[in-house]
Amino acid sequence: MRTRLERRTGLLFAVSLVLLFGLFARAFLLQVVQGSSLASQATSQQQDIIEVPGLRGAILDRNGQPLAGSEPGATIYATPYQIKNPTREAKLVADALGASPEEILEAITQPGGFSYVDRKVDLKKAGRVEKLGLEGIGQIPDTLRVRPQGAIASQVIGAVSDEGEGLTGIESSHDDVLKGVNGERRLVKDALGDPISLDNVRDAEDGEPVQLTLDATIQAEAERVLAEIGETHQPVNASAIVMDAKSSDVLAMANWPPVDLDDLGDADPDDLLNVGTSYTYEPGSTFKALTVASALQTKTVTPTSTFTLAPSIQIYDRVIEESHPRGTVTLTVGDILAQSSNVGAVTIGLEMGGRRFSRWIDKFGFGKPTGIDYPGEERGIVLPYKDWSGSTIGNVPIGQGLAVTPVQMVQAYGALANGGILRTPRLIEKIDGKEVPQDPGKRVISPEVAAEVREMLKGVLAPGGTASEVSVPGYTLAGKTGTAQIATEEGYSDTRYVASFMGVAPADDPAIVVSIMVNEPRANGHTGAEAAAPGFGELASFTLPYLGVPTD
Repeated sequence: MRTRLERRTGLLFAVSLVLLFGLFARAFLLQVVQGSSLASQATSQQQDIIEVPGLRGAILDRNGQPLAGSEPGATIYATPYQIKNPTREAKLVADALGASPEEILEAITQPGGFSYVDRKVDLKKAGRVEKLGLEGIGQIPDTLRVRPQGAIASQVIGAVSDEGEGLTGIESSHDDVLKGVNGERRLVKDALGDPISLDNVRDAEDGEPVQLTLDATIQAEAERVLAEIGETHQPVNASAIVMDAKSSDVLAMANWPPVDLDDLGDADPDDLLNVGTSYTYEPGSTFKALTVASALQTKTVTPTSTFTLAPSIQIYDRVIEESHPRGTVTLTVGDILAQSSNVGAVTIGLEMGGRRFSRWIDKFGFGKPTGIDYPGEERGIVLPYKDWSGSTIGNVPIGQGLAVTPVQMVQAYGALANGGILRTPRLIEKIDGKEVPQDPGKRVISPEVAAEVREMLKGVLAPGGTASEVSVPGYTLAGKTGTAQIATEEGYSDTRYVASFMGVAPADDPAIVVSIMVNEPRANGHTGAEAAAPGFGELASFTLPYLGVPTD
């Protein structure tokens, strides 16, 4: 009996020992092995980490006016399986947001546990949604990109994604400066899930500003002028650039057609391109001023040189004629520019010779980017001299057989305006408050040659010139029209043209350089005189008094 009792006691003790060891092992597992993991799970059940977006930096004009800025907003989301009456809630949310009930209903009935209802909502609308107190509808902090000056300079400024990443334009190229850093807050809740405290974990950091050289007032006027050109002439696209002649600061860089940066769903990718830096075209007769400047600088001709010109000229297998029939005439170099004589410009090019003229095309910056601080700048198309054919010298002096961008033409005419210095146009004035230095440039022609060419270009706007109908009371203007046939696989088109005008004002002491480029005008005239020159006149008549430029 005693032995049996001792055996039972021993067995009970052994079982107790095993159980006690099991408890110790479980405690060790929970506290030591899985302790940190379980603590983390417990914490997550009592607190939420809320991301606080950092505001994106502002894009400013030269006067400090915001062209693009940011403000707090919210993103509205749904947890579809929590929504008991989708039709009713969709109507309530739609009324609060000013949206379509059908679109909201589609959003809140998506399969899964999460769906976006509306992104980038301003705080007023978000507040109306919150007051509804609907189960299954929530919101998270967000930021909105706003444009206090309206839609001006849209292609230059560029688009931003819903995630706050710069997609195009300045928003893209300076994303690292503009983009803010998100912060974090810890929301602690009690056992019932009600919030009891909100702690700052990491402060959000706002992005830094980028200040452009654009003047919002001049930019708005340039876009008004282009809208007028677009309505009248119905082109594929158009560009207007206004540059300060002395500093090479870009005061306006406008595009047509416009683009709505807040509704990119139906936008054509081409509409987002900045035509002034991204579109290449044959400059046509606007290039003749640079042909003449090169010839004057190399002393191939003088301002008083005269040429007896036949109605046409043959260069190898190509016959070059004037845009309008005429007989044999004797013209000065100035007359050749004023009357836009093709035969005269080719004759001057022949006098220079292809090799030397090719070098001058390079000197004026064609065939390479200007270096303007803007993404995706095109370099244009210029054949190296080794690839010239016999007839090339009959093309390039009149602006055919090479392709340029509007900003390259502005840079080159800037040298005519400022006394002979080729300088990179400046679009960015300050980054994070720090001045971006202007390009000192390099001399390509003498001040005397620059002044001589400007004097000749006055004739374009004088009686008998190709833009004689353009004038601005109180100011003497200089400039050049261009009407370039568009090259196709079958040769130069007789129905498709690029109309352009390059202008300098005032002519004797230039304050501004203006480029107007109209791609394929399809109504009410297709020439540079008809589609582009009037736009120069309107911009000059507005900009000169606005800048306080004294009259002649």
